[in-house]
Amino acid sequence: MFPGFFDLGSLRPRLLEILPRKGAAGPGKSAAYGPAAYGPADFGKDLMAGVIVGIVALPLSMAFSISAGGTPAQGLYTAIGAGFIVSLLGGSKYQIAGPTGAFVVIIFGVAAEHGMGGLATAGLLAGLILLLMGLSGLGKFIKYIPYPVTTGFTTGIGVLIFSQQVKDFLGLRIDSIRPAFVEKWADHFRYLTTFNVTALVLGAGTLILILILRRLAPRIPAAAVAVTVATLVSFLLKLPEGAAVETIGTRFGGIPSSLPAPSLPQISWSVIRAVLPDAFTIAILAAIESLLSAVVADGMTGDRHNANMELAAQGLGNVVSAVFGGIPATGAIARTATNIKSGAVSPVAGMVHALTLVVFILFLAPAASAIPLASLAAVLIVVSWDMSNVGRFIRLIKTSSKSDSAVLLTTFVLTVAFDLTFAVEAGVIMAVFLFIRRMVEVSAIKMENSEVIMQLACGEIGAGTKNQIEALSHRRLEIYEITGPFFFGVADMLQHTLRNVSKPPRVLILRMGAASVIDSTGIAALESFVSQCRSHKIKLFITEIREQPYKALQKAGLVNDLGPDHFFGTIDQAIESTSGDFEDKAEGAS
Repeated sequence: MFPGFFDLGSLRPRLLEILPRKGAAGPGKSAAYGPAAYGPADFGKDLMAGVIVGIVALPLSMAFSISAGGTPAQGLYTAIGAGFIVSLLGGSKYQIAGPTGAFVVIIFGVAAEHGMGGLATAGLLAGLILLLMGLSGLGKFIKYIPYPVTTGFTTGIGVLIFSQQVKDFLGLRIDSIRPAFVEKWADHFRYLTTFNVTALVLGAGTLILILILRRLAPRIPAAAVAVTVATLVSFLLKLPEGAAVETIGTRFGGIPSSLPAPSLPQISWSVIRAVLPDAFTIAILAAIESLLSAVVADGMTGDRHNANMELAAQGLGNVVSAVFGGIPATGAIARTATNIKSGAVSPVAGMVHALTLVVFILFLAPAASAIPLASLAAVLIVVSWDMSNVGRFIRLIKTSSKSDSAVLLTTFVLTVAFDLTFAVEAGVIMAVFLFIRRMVEVSAIKMENSEVIMQLACGEIGAGTKNQIEALSHRRLEIYEITGPFFFGVADMLQHTLRNVSKPPRVLILRMGAASVIDSTGIAALESFVSQCRSHKIKLFITEIREQPYKALQKAGLVNDLGPDHFFGTIDQAIESTSGDFEDKAEGAS
């Protein structure tokens, strides 16, 4: 009944491509697999890639969670739960899911306003929204979010993430820092004299080491290596008490050496009403980033992801994350790219990545207590720079139209200075109005009498008598063409067509071959136009109308009202049908 909605047959996890097909194996037969057989060599590649991505994800998961107002353990639980589910059920072979920078700002705001219980509820609702988006086939529409909007809020998020790292990077002694951007920087400058030299040295050393490794040895997980080195330096030097820096252990009491039991957040109608707008924002951001990550993976591998399956899997992953005490998750572009570069061949690598983090929690969690927060701040400073992509931002401003630049800058400023949810909404609304304006600019209703006379004279149009040509010349026969989509933005043009005519013609031909679509406002305008023609005793013919507009007019009853004999397939037929209206009526001709 509703094509494309709840089409469960199209939601095929990519993991099924490596499993044997039913009935393919038997006596004397070898097992048949999906597009390519999956054997021990492939598993070896996935195992290696999964372990590498797990090492890369370890510091990032903890750092993103800390920056978002959570604990390092919550970041790990998110990468494990959502990461495993998305790889198991997702629509991309190579997607790696977990905490990402895009969520840091929105999660921090939700947690600050509604507490961790409210955040868990928002994450659960966002997961259900994503699941519905996938089941209803909305995956293909997410790509229509305007590029200036996504660039604006991504750059803004990068700036906000950087501003959140200054305190730990410098080791500032601020008991309670204000969340708003301007107030946060005011606090930074106010307490600048409390900076910790040791924290600054560890943070700067971590930052420099990451940049060196990324340049000289790009295959090495730079963040994990740099954080490990900073942790060893901090631990082995046994810094004196006065020079001590904050670590995961001193601020959070370390990381539990076991996985949490599943638990639903306390859900009430009042909490749902309070966090539902944030849940929609989380779901939209998760959809955008996960599908963007899948597109990047497709470009690197030549694969093709299933957008609806990916959204459904992201939804289930976020539900699992919320149930196990995690924070919202989505596809991580950098980790997905690392997965591909490390040799992954299937979703098994993503599941190995999650299991690698499980092994860390079970056996190495105590070691994480010694990680300096300054080193994790350095990791996120690099992430914030990558997200901001200042070069792309400046290039877009220089090369884009003024309207696109306005959308970009507005989304960026609102993200930084006010609120991410409001910024995305405002950016999309601005983009929609600019799109309408552009559609109006490419749409027009113009008179074609002169062009048709030339075509008749040159024989390009076979119909037409001397009287008809004279009628065209003296505008007793008028021909107008509608170009572009005939929607509410241009419907008013039709109303002005007859108003601007000094003397009504006997016959008016409306060419609609260049009108690709018509909406309800366009139909209403056309109905009003038909009434105006009747009141002025003008015969109206419509030619070359396309399928969608014709069916829409037919459904609205306008075809029967005007008469099917007033619709023609070509302009020749329409002109020929007017021959009786101008026979022996050459008044006005010289």
